[in-house]
Amino acid sequence: MADEPNADIKAMSFEQALDALEKIVDDLERGDVPLDQSIRIYERGEALKSHCDRLLKSAEDKVEKIRLSREGKPVGVELLDGE
Repeated sequence: MADEPNADIKAMSFEQALDALEKIVDDLERGDVPLDQSIRIYERGEALKSHCDRLLKSAEDKVEKIRLSREGKPVGVELLDGE
């Protein structure tokens, strides 16, 4: 976190970023955080949310739907959106 205060976020997994975001929400909801710190952690929360959105979109792009035969047996896969 040398130059950019949120540089570590790029290396986080979805689960790590979501946990950090949930902690920020909890801290802000408690209301006992000084204003300057609230602004900093809110900005970090925005960066975490963006990171989660990117990771989720990437995962959604890879999701495949299993095709079933008339008998209900798996016969292959296709992209979730049918592309």
